[in-house]
Amino acid sequence: MTFLTALRFLTIIPLPWRREVAPEQVGRSLTYFPVVGIIIGFILVGLNWLLALLLPPAVVNALLIVCLAVLTGGLHLDGFIDTCDGIAGHKPAEARWQVMHDSRAGAFGIAGVVCLLLVKYASLNSVPGNLMMATLVLMPVLSRWAIVYAIFAYPCARPSGLGYTFKLGASRLRFVIATLIALAMAVALSRLAGLAIMVAIWVIVVVMAAYLKRKFSGLGGDTYGAINEVAEVCVLIFICLLAHNQWLWLA
Repeated sequence: MTFLTALRFLTIIPLPWRREVAPEQVGRSLTYFPVVGIIIGFILVGLNWLLALLLPPAVVNALLIVCLAVLTGGLHLDGFIDTCDGIAGHKPAEARWQVMHDSRAGAFGIAGVVCLLLVKYASLNSVPGNLMMATLVLMPVLSRWAIVYAIFAYPCARPSGLGYTFKLGASRLRFVIATLIALAMAVALSRLAGLAIMVAIWVIVVVMAAYLKRKFSGLGGDTYGAINEVAEVCVLIFICLLAHNQWLWLA
């Protein structure tokens, strides 16, 4: 049940049950976030194989990014846009949260998401063909693990809402299990390079989460979405960096 809760929350994949989920089940679902990332990754791999039969690589890569946004219901992109809007200007934390809760996207959020998608497309377009399958799986796995780490390691800004519900379930055991799943996939897909990329993503999340904590007096649902999006694009950048320079035998 907790796996299905994670799948239902992180994707728009239709499920046969519609029952209300208890708050404790929502928190326990954190364990399965990297597993949902694996499912998302292999869906992207299948789409990449199918679309590559009909279209040139550049078009395929653009469609993969669109499919990823659709598959996740735009959940994390929405959080990224709201976080960018909240960061803008010199305001106290409470005022930043009010900006983020506004349903309208501001100029800072729109500029941020355009830059994000541009870098994501350029990076995906630069991934060597022989690394595409590993990349499409590693990207959603490590980014969903990054959410688990941020929820576990950093305080929640508000004692209410969905982010707080996840925080209540973020036990050390669930974090360790999620980490082992993500680590196993990273090593299985790219060996030493996968391990190095996971460590690099951890460093990025530590820096980003500390910055967001200072800005918002804690983390929340929107900032978790922003962390996911940044982690995704950073996975792509790190793979391009290693492959381009032929470091850690990745080429």
